[in-house]
Amino acid sequence: MKPAVEFVNLVQDGRSLRLEYQWLGADHTAQPLLVFLHEGLGSLAMWKDFPRRLCEALGCRGLVYSRPGYGRSSLRPADESWQADFMHRQAHELLPALLQALDIDTQSFPPWLFGHSDGASIALLYAARYPQQVAGAIVLAPHILVEDISILSIEQARNTYLETDLRQKLARYHDDPDSAFWGWNDIWLHASFRDWSIEVDIETICCPLLAIQGVDDEYGTLQQVRGIAARVPQTEVVELADCGHSPHRDRPQQVMAAVSRFVQANRLYQPSGEAAKFAR
Repeated sequence: MKPAVEFVNLVQDGRSLRLEYQWLGADHTAQPLLVFLHEGLGSLAMWKDFPRRLCEALGCRGLVYSRPGYGRSSLRPADESWQADFMHRQAHELLPALLQALDIDTQSFPPWLFGHSDGASIALLYAARYPQQVAGAIVLAPHILVEDISILSIEQARNTYLETDLRQKLARYHDDPDSAFWGWNDIWLHASFRDWSIEVDIETICCPLLAIQGVDDEYGTLQQVRGIAARVPQTEVVELADCGHSPHRDRPQQVMAAVSRFVQANRLYQPSGEAAKFAR
């Protein structure tokens, strides 16, 4: 039976929000928890069955949710524009509020994070801010700085949205596809975002970290994952040939194999103080 989609209410900056979420393997309470963080145009539903298959392969529980403005979660107010710190706020404010609202004890049982694109950057920022509350992180096609290729592809996405049926396709997954698309597209193309970088922020990450990127990623060069490895020494980097911006869709078997090896190798890691302890 397909797990039910549920809703939880929480407050961020005095604003009441309603987020859709889904538990995978919720009955397996003794198993590790893997939290999925979607891409800039993603949602709970757009992951399709990948989270379920990955959790089954790992023998763990999963939590999938849609951020505000996406999927069936609260819409972005029409007069509200995202600011350059929108990923920081998702990592430092919204994700902790969600975990607390769902009674997830991140101190005693730190979750694993699995993020894609913007969701990967959010995972990195959360792991950097809350090092004792993360068992490990897997990031696919992460962004740690803005590159020319990113801007060019996002400009092309804008043209595609205006000129093709992309809006209709996104409407299958979002209550308000315009809110989802323009919230993401406008801030990435705003002049204030051109200097956005989390290169310094991520230097405090001490959990095990797996960074996966396609060689043919149209939204960023391999400098993204290599830049992470340069600043977070325990990072394992996987570069996939014949793979674009969505490794879990382009190369699902390779991604699942790499994640399975990574989790198995680091299953005994325990956050402790300010330093990482690796027990293999």
